[in-house]
Amino acid sequence: MNETTVCVVGNVATQPVYREPASGASARFRLAVTSRYWDREKSAWTDGHTNFFTVWANRQLATNAMASLNVGDPVLVQGRLKVRTETRDGTSRTSADIDAVAIGHDLARGTAAFRRTTGRPEPGTAGAPAPHDPARPEPSWETPGPAPAGPPAERAGRPERAPAAVT
Repeated sequence: MNETTVCVVGNVATQPVYREPASGASARFRLAVTSRYWDREKSAWTDGHTNFFTVWANRQLATNAMASLNVGDPVLVQGRLKVRTETRDGTSRTSADIDAVAIGHDLARGTAAFRRTTGRPEPGTAGAPAPHDPARPEPSWETPGPAPAGPPAERAGRPERAPAAVT
């Protein structure tokens, strides 16, 4: 399947519009993406051209986007790019849509507080193992150091191996 998948960083330009037809929830909003470049003459960052995308979200993503996004929010959108060309009143118009797979706030420009929606219970509630549950031990994130030196008997916790034969 050949699709153009993009990840776009920008700002929410319009308030999301939510609809719930028989096929399931749907939301759309416009995303403004402005390039920035260093202007050597001014010794300052300057805004370049702004591209606008219509972002489409479906099902649970649509519901969560509607509850989470406001105009001006910095966001990242990942999804499939669809470029359409249509003619209206003799004028050809091109638009770019993104069928979103994931939408999130840009944490490089602010903070966010995550709240899980229905579907999976919160850790510590009935039916979900607590984070300190011995049945689900915390993985070790430490990077292993260099291999210990010395004969195998000195390596604690490792099975003893016979030395390799020298030929």
